Amino acid sequence: MAASPRAADMDPDLKPAGAFSDPDLKKRVVSALILIPVAIFTAWLGDWPFALLWLLGACLVLLEWNRLVLPEQPRALYWGEVACLVAALAFERTFVNPGFALIALGVGTLVAIWLSPAGHSRWAIAGLVYAAAVVLGPTILRDDNALGFAAILWLFAVVWGTDVAAYFAGRSIGGPKLWPQLSPKKTWSGFLGGTLIGTAIALAVVRFVGIQPTLGLALATFAIAALSQAGDLFESSVKRRFAAKDAGSIIPGHGGVMDRLDGFLVAAVAAAALGLARGGSANPAAGLLLW
Repeated sequence: MAASPRAADMDPDLKPAGAFSDPDLKKRVVSALILIPVAIFTAWLGDWPFALLWLLGACLVLLEWNRLVLPEQPRALYWGEVACLVAALAFERTFVNPGFALIALGVGTLVAIWLSPAGHSRWAIAGLVYAAAVVLGPTILRDDNALGFAAILWLFAVVWGTDVAAYFAGRSIGGPKLWPQLSPKKTWSGFLGGTLIGTAIALAVVRFVGIQPTLGLALATFAIAALSQAGDLFESSVKRRFAAKDAGSIIPGHGGVMDRLDGFLVAAVAAAALGLARGGSANPAAGLLLW
């Protein structure tokens, strides 16, 4: 019987790259040390400071999306969609009901159809929905007065824990690729390691704030940790479709805001939807965390 191949003889694509071999790692760390405290502080403040931070993020994501997929867009398209995002946020916070936000997004859809270049309205609509997820997902959760801050800490833990763990697990362990046609660097080891460790960190965070983790919460956390990585793959597919490495360059080591929030926005929307389904519009955070 032939001997098993040694690690040195492995297919180069399956070899681990090394956890600390990324030349952008230092930039990533510095960016995180700046952005994470801002995100947590505004989450603690809640109310409009938190909402406006994520509205800014949504506007930057929309700008990067339109530049990527609609390079010939009229300026009025972007500002029309921004106006609809502002209205959606204002309606959601005023009436404490995401249904009212959908009215503004419906108007935004009409704006996208009217002002987008011929044959590209679907991309304009997708960008509006993508950006809306950035601001409405976390805001819906945070506006739960009882457990909103705890839900946002849980959300941050899920996304950041999964992202960091997937990065280091994938680069340290290597192995088969997750979906090489979309993202040639992502591996199954990174996906599984990130999902498991992100779940464990998020459950530890809710335990720290006084909420007893349950099986239901653990399963929901695991699913949303996995979905956050699906968001990363989706954005990779869009960038590959339009032959772009990054969506922007505003965040050193990460690229654009869209590159940084691709997993977060999916996780936030999934968490908000689950919370609304279980707790209603008045208590989405409780519906998410209490099982």
